[in-house]
Amino acid sequence: MAPLCPLLLALALVAIPGVRGACPAAADLKKPDGTRTCAKAYDKSDPYYENCCRGAELSIEPGTDLPFLPSDWRNVISSLVVAPRCELTVWSRRGKGGKSHKFTAGVYPRLEEFRRGILGHWSNAISSIYCRCP
Repeated sequence: MAPLCPLLLALALVAIPGVRGACPAAADLKKPDGTRTCAKAYDKSDPYYENCCRGAELSIEPGTDLPFLPSDWRNVISSLVVAPRCELTVWSRRGKGGKSHKFTAGVYPRLEEFRRGILGHWSNAISSIYCRCP
């Protein structure tokens, strides 16, 4: 049994950082014409990574500044993918108020895993966004 434990630990450590589930790779955030998309937001996530990045999708272009998200997107974003060399800043209140967080390039299938203060998390808590790609 002893040789099995290190093997299971190694498999777990290798599998966890690469978990993306159904989310696209950050490098794949491009339009059909080849222009870059800064980020994509999704309104569904799930305890199972393979079910994340589902539901409605919001494409965020480079330079997008939305201090007031449309009402159907306010406080519903649960998964994010940010393109390489881009940065998505989010706020918990409308008008870029409240808590803020910067998401750099990568895949974020479960925003429940990102703390927003002591008792909160970022899933269903984003009301303002700014995306930049230098």
